[in-house]
Amino acid sequence: MRPNPIPPKTGQESVWNYPRPAILEDTNKQLRVICNAIVLAETNRGKRVLETSHPPVYYFPPEDIKLEHLIATPKKTWCEWKGWCQYYDVSVDDKYINHGAWRYFDPTPNFLPIQEYYGFYAGFMDACYVNDELVTPQLGDFYGGWITTDIVGPFKGEVGTKGW
Repeated sequence: MRPNPIPPKTGQESVWNYPRPAILEDTNKQLRVICNAIVLAETNRGKRVLETSHPPVYYFPPEDIKLEHLIATPKKTWCEWKGWCQYYDVSVDDKYINHGAWRYFDPTPNFLPIQEYYGFYAGFMDACYVNDELVTPQLGDFYGGWITTDIVGPFKGEVGTKGW
C-alpha cells in the first residue's frame, strides 16, 4: 500500500517526485563521511542517485576518499538499474565496519559515470554531512539513502515498506 506523500515546502524535494527507474545526477553539494574521528571521504564533486520513495544516495570519486581504509569483500549484488555492485569493509584504527561501503564495478550504461565512485552507509559511520548538515540514515538494512531537511518522504526502508 502506497503511503501519502508529505507535501514539500519551498526549497524541499519530495522523494515521491523522484523517478522510477532511478536516475543519476551530478551534485556540487559538500559531502563528508566521518569514521572513527577521521574524515574518510569529502567531496563537492559527488553524484547522487534518485529513485521514487528513497532519499538520495550519494557517491564519492575515489580521489576524494582515503581508500587505504577500504577493504574489498567477496560480497556482490545486482541492481536491475545500476548493475553489479561490490561491498567494502571499512577499517580505521580499532574500528572495523563490515560492508560499510560499496561500488558499482560493472554498472549499466545509464550508471557508467559512477563506475569508480563509492557509496557509504551513513548509519555505520560516526557522521555523514551534506553541506554541513548532519545526515539521518535511511532506515533498513539494505538502502543507503541520506536524509536531510531539504527532502520529505515518507521514505522506504522501515519495516513494512518493502511492498511500496
